[in-house]
Amino acid sequence: MTSMQIRFARQMAVSLTLSLTLLCACGKSKPEADDAKAAPDEKAAAADKEDAGSQDVKLTPEEVEKLGIATTAAAAVRYVPSRQGFAVVQGHDAIAQAVADVATARAEERQSQAALARIARLAGTAGAASTEAHESAARQAAVDAAALRLAEAKASVVLGLKPPWAGHDDDPVLADLAAGRSKLLRVTFPLGALNGPAPAGLGVSRLDAPPATERWTAHPVWDAPADMNMPGRSFFALLRRTDAGEGERLLVLAAGEGSAAAESGTLVPASAVVLSEGKYWCYVVRRPGLFTRVPLDISRPMAEGYFTKDAVRPGDAIVTSAAGLLLARQTNPASEAE
Repeated sequence: MTSMQIRFARQMAVSLTLSLTLLCACGKSKPEADDAKAAPDEKAAAADKEDAGSQDVKLTPEEVEKLGIATTAAAAVRYVPSRQGFAVVQGHDAIAQAVADVATARAEERQSQAALARIARLAGTAGAASTEAHESAARQAAVDAAALRLAEAKASVVLGLKPPWAGHDDDPVLADLAAGRSKLLRVTFPLGALNGPAPAGLGVSRLDAPPATERWTAHPVWDAPADMNMPGRSFFALLRRTDAGEGERLLVLAAGEGSAAAESGTLVPASAVVLSEGKYWCYVVRRPGLFTRVPLDISRPMAEGYFTKDAVRPGDAIVTSAAGLLLARQTNPASEAE
């Protein structure tokens, strides 16, 4: 090979090396530029993800209004382990019969007492009744008084010795019970489960109801005769605005006696609880338009909801209306358009 050919080969090698270097540089510059361009978008997405986690739902004010979302401030409570009992919804026909019997006996007793008093006033006058008539009136008054005591005793078995309307037979509560507009519960707690005075109120639910079902509150509560079929302590309780059927058996919860074991925490209303993925949750408003789904332990029920120490703090805004719709919106984003 001549010297000219060698120089030409060297020049071709240098040119080829420069070309490859330029090509590599051009190939790298585009991804770097694309990465630089994508960086702001990725940062924004990361910020949004941090702002709204996997358990969060972000809604506009219009969406909140459309879903009908309402919130309630979580209340601070003291939790004492509840005592469990069972209740039976009393038939209103027995109540109506007891009320009618007492009213009839009282009317007859008043009439006989008035007749006896009239005869006594006329004694020794020209219009005085005979001795036989006086004795007959006295006997009838005694019979009617005994009938009244018997009717009241029978009514006490049905309604208790000291119901809230004691001495006021015209009380509208009694009228509602007799008409079936309100329900009377006969509640029994196992022996030794509940001591002291009658509880102020009772949490009531159906036996087959899911744990997070909204419970009713029965109050007032007063003593009832003991249940002959079950040893324990019995009460009567008034249950308003319920669709529980007469004769239905219900589950009842009452707060136990105060003790050092009582804990401070927050009450989550039963209407705020939703079920998803085999777990119970509630939604808390972290800021306007941002709803966070919080896991909830429902192992400590109270009369109006569930006690928690960590999931929710007193004063937190809890979604108590349309929580199910909020869950559907979160688990099925396609519902956003609807």
